[in-house]
Amino acid sequence: MSTSELSNFEVAHFEAAHFQPPSFYEQLLQATELERQQLQQLPLLRAGAAGQVSLHAYIAFLTEAYHHVKHTVPLLMACGSRLPERYEWLRTGMAEYIEEELGHQEWILNDIAACGADAEQVRQGRPGPATELMVAYVYDTIHRINPLAFLGMVLVLEGTSTAMASQAGTAIRDSLGLSPRAFSYLSSHGALDVGHTEFYAGLVNRITDAEDQRQLIHSARMFYQLYGNIFRDLAARFIPLASKTEALAACA
Repeated sequence: MSTSELSNFEVAHFEAAHFQPPSFYEQLLQATELERQQLQQLPLLRAGAAGQVSLHAYIAFLTEAYHHVKHTVPLLMACGSRLPERYEWLRTGMAEYIEEELGHQEWILNDIAACGADAEQVRQGRPGPATELMVAYVYDTIHRINPLAFLGMVLVLEGTSTAMASQAGTAIRDSLGLSPRAFSYLSSHGALDVGHTEFYAGLVNRITDAEDQRQLIHSARMFYQLYGNIFRDLAARFIPLASKTEALAACA
């Protein structure tokens, strides 16, 4: 029977029974679509996906990645420790994430060494200002505002990895003629984060508090900007013309 043959009441009942409102994860993606597109269009990310970056630029990217990835497990611990009792199920989720993320910063140092650079110097060095600010922001927000803000960072970093890591790793490897041993971080995250994304969606879909949902959306938008600033800083160093063009476009 078509809906044209049903009464108004029956049509309303039919539509209510078959309409599925978007999950919170879907709402989160919709609310951050603009910021995600802006990040993906950054000159250095596009150059990486096309394999058009220098060895020095790739090493610089890995250096900044090391200096934020090494905080992933401490941040997961900090988030878990600050969650209220009603989020005990999420604390369990944070513990599962910790098992997955342990030691990933060492993969990056191995990649740096495979590129012929000094991994120990990177370990002992400091991050660039944009990386330092992003890390400081997430620690501050976890402790001062709402620990769920950390999930905004997870959305941005893992979502970007899933969308671009494998493609960029292959393109850069082919263009620079490097060993596959120099791409363990990018290649592994391109594959691993597909599963992580499904796990992440399952977690955030259980967040029903409206204020916590608003905080997560806000923090995700902030992290798209803060993570993007890392690539803007790198572009200013390695592709300054593209960086200048982006700045002019933003002012137009």
